[in-house]
Amino acid sequence: MSHLAFEAEVAARAEHPRSGCCAHEFEQTFHALPEAEASAPGRVNLLGEHTDYNDGFVLPVAIPQRTRVSMRPNGHSHFRLCAAELDRLVEFSLHEPPQDHFASYVYGCLRLAQEAQGAAIAPLDIHVASDVPIGVGLSSSAALEVAVLRCLRELLGLDMDDVRIAQLAQQAEIQDAGVRCGIMDQMASSLAGTDRALLLDTRSLERRPVALPVGSAVLVLDSGVARTLAGSGYNQRRAECEQAARLLGVGSLRDVEGPQQLAGLPELLQRRARHVVTENARVLQAVDCRDARAFGALMNASHASLRDDYEVSTPELDLLVELLQGEPAVYGARLTGAGFGGACVALCEAGAERQVALAVLARYRAGGQEGRLLVPAG
Repeated sequence: MSHLAFEAEVAARAEHPRSGCCAHEFEQTFHALPEAEASAPGRVNLLGEHTDYNDGFVLPVAIPQRTRVSMRPNGHSHFRLCAAELDRLVEFSLHEPPQDHFASYVYGCLRLAQEAQGAAIAPLDIHVASDVPIGVGLSSSAALEVAVLRCLRELLGLDMDDVRIAQLAQQAEIQDAGVRCGIMDQMASSLAGTDRALLLDTRSLERRPVALPVGSAVLVLDSGVARTLAGSGYNQRRAECEQAARLLGVGSLRDVEGPQQLAGLPELLQRRARHVVTENARVLQAVDCRDARAFGALMNASHASLRDDYEVSTPELDLLVELLQGEPAVYGARLTGAGFGGACVALCEAGAERQVALAVLARYRAGGQEGRLLVPAG
């Protein structure tokens, strides 16, 4: 399937979610039916961690959990936003950012969409419901941003394709939520499917679907250690990469051909840059990798690099990954997302996901940690 046909199929499913729409909840909250509904998935990244803001390559796949948004004009002077899972209802205008952090993502999307279309957006009632886990590295924020922009596109008939939606969503997170993220999460939420990974060149935005190795399946476990990107070392890591690129005289670490070019950097920056350079190579190797164990070996190497060179793992993540890697039915495992807590992803034998999860979580919890199964859902 061509990447354009693949994206058309994904977009059709996204614009018309099968079930779980929040029309009833919207009516209960705002005493009227919504005029538009849309949804977007979270994502898990198989390979390519911390490469997107270095113009590199990534390999995410969408997860079954989605964020659903519904809206309608309210005829009032302020936007009203209800977040079902947070049990919060806030009001704001586009003239002043909301104080509630979760609302800043929605505010940013509305503000940027208004700027993009060059006309004022009248105040709306907006309802958000989501089963995308928050704070575990599965891009709950990107799912929210993309769903809001999709819903706004449907409501107002805006001329925004799925790539433009991802770009606006990224800028909302940078400008209004304070996270200097790359574009992987938003592109994955806007364009990826759950049955194929999405190879994305974050510099050119060229992309294509990639089949998982035959007989394999994706498993995601939460370590129970929450993290927030804006308050973590995420922005620091990005600054370190930018400093390394300046010292090397390149536009970004994407332009470094191999680890041998890093020898002149200070030791810390050399390790940061080495992770990015080798991670890009792992993504490109995985794209044509049909053998599940070879793919898994790349995931194992990625975790070691994230742990030792990039230093974004935690003892809990390392333990969970070690337990996963020790299972015979697991081909490979690594932390996923930015790190500093959150989730681990494993590639395992198809059909063995729940059995592996039960065994690993039992041993993980025996050490006093709290973990849970995230994907497959339920």
